[in-house]
Order: sequence, then C-alpha cells, then structure tokens
Amino acid sequence: MGQTHADLPGALRSEFPGVAFEVATTPADQVRAIVDADAFYGPPTREAFLAARRLRWIHEPGTSIDKYQAIPELAESDVVLTNARGPHVVPMADHVFALLLALTHRVPELVEDKRARRWDGSRYGGRYVDLDGKTMGILALGDIGLAVARRAVGFGMRVRAVEVAPMPAPAGVETVWGPEGLDELLSLSDVFVVTAPLTARTRGLIDHRRVALLPRGAFVIVVSRGGIVDEEALADGLRSGRIAGAGLDVTSQEPLPPESSLWDLDNVLISPHSSASSPELWPGRRRIFEENLRRFLAGEPFLYVCDKKAGY
Repeated sequence: MGQTHADLPGALRSEFPGVAFEVATTPADQVRAIVDADAFYGPPTREAFLAARRLRWIHEPGTSIDKYQAIPELAESDVVLTNARGPHVVPMADHVFALLLALTHRVPELVEDKRARRWDGSRYGGRYVDLDGKTMGILALGDIGLAVARRAVGFGMRVRAVEVAPMPAPAGVETVWGPEGLDELLSLSDVFVVTAPLTARTRGLIDHRRVALLPRGAFVIVVSRGGIVDEEALADGLRSGRIAGAGLDVTSQEPLPPESSLWDLDNVLISPHSSASSPELWPGRRRIFEENLRRFLAGEPFLYVCDKKAGY
C-alpha cells in the first residue's frame, strides 16, 4: 500500500482479516513490498511497478491518473487501474460556482470593505455580472463536467461543451462538440470551465491562440488539472482586462511559485488544489476502495475502471 489516510490500514486489517496489508511510504519500501503484492494502493514508482511479480490491480485514491504516465509499461500490462472519482464530483462542481460567483459579484472587494468597516455601495454600481443568459463552455463532460452543467442550468445559463468521445447532448446542454468544435466553443463562452483530465491530448491545449478566442469579458475557471491552459497567455489576457477574471484550483506547477505573476492579479482567485476537500471526501474514497477490494477478492467487476491508454 502507498501512503494514504492515517487510519485506513488499521481499518482495512479489521475489515479484511484474511488480507495482509503493508504500508510502504518510501520508494525503497515500495520496491520491497510490491514484489509479491497482488494489489497496490496509490501510485507506485516505475521502479516498483517493474519489480512486481504478481500485481493485478492498482487503485488510485484520487481522480486524476496523469501521474501514472511516468509508468509507460502500465498501459500495456494486464494490471487494472481504478480510481475514486465519485466523491469529488459534488464539491468540485460547487467550487466552480464558488469561484465564479466570487468573481462576478466582487466578493474579495466586499471582504476588504468589511475589514475596513467601509460601507460604499457606489463602488459596485454596474460592476456585478449576471449569469442568467450567459453561455458556459465546458471542456470535458465527465462526471464533474456534467455536475457543473446541471448547476449552470439552474443559474439560467446556456451550456455548451466539448467532449472527446461522441455523446448526445445531456438534458440542459445545448450542444456537445467533438474536439474539432473547441475553437467555436471558446468563441462563444462567457464562462469557460476546464474539467478535463491532463493527458497527452489536453496538455497545452488552451494555448495563446485559443485563449485569444474567448470573448472580451469572459471568465475562466480551472478545477481539473494545471497544464491544460497556458498560464502566461491567461495572465496576459487578465492583465489587459480582456479576460474579466479567472478562478484556479490547479496550476501547472504546484505549489504555485511565489514569483508567479498570477499571485499579483486582482482578478484571479487561487485555491490550493482543494476543490474536492469536503467532509465527505475521505469517507467516500474509503468506501470505494473497500468495495473494490471486496470485488477483487470475490472476482467481481471493479467500480471506476480507468482507460490507461486514454489517461482517464
């Protein structure tokens, strides 16, 4: 087992007395422990993966599996990779709107006014942005993207999306394009939300040219992975005022370096890769792993099997 929530190993030993669990928190420990392991919790190092002799299953306790790209042999192997995407959906979708509403209704400025005991309504005249009637573009309609779309419909927004796999437009979503529709989606998006995984296909996808396609006054929210949106291009648009604001829960380098210009922009909100951190996160992750472990022992199909080659 890789590093996980502190109370998990003891609970697993109690619930599955016939299974031997071993905690391996260093690369050397991983190599030693994985040799005869049937399953592994968390991302092993490539060295550890190659040392495994009977490994059949790896479980990623989070959602994104881009870190497993460091093990190219995994994609070609028979080892099953699962994740725990379910518990992340609700808090991450809520966080999208926490960031968006904070930007459109000037919440950081309101907080500053409160601290200064300042009552000045004239500061906000005509500066709030109505979401009703605006178009939200969503990059990737997975579980999180769909949850964001449902919330957008509740705010009276028009929703369009790009998805790599062909799919009919879900209820409330006007259009779902394939990747060829990305430029059009950007050009129509008053709010552009990134919920896509980081893969070879999405890395650097929203480059300078595509950032420039966003309408003047657009907002950008990124909650899935950094590295998809070119942050220098985004910062240029924010500094010029052409992009009205951005909410970033993830960045290409984490922690975001102190010298990053994003820290200095008043129209940027940054949260520390914490959008899923609700009280339900760890219990939800634990339940999924326990259920998958039960299925593994019983020879039943897993929950949340990942496409190792596609990267999600």
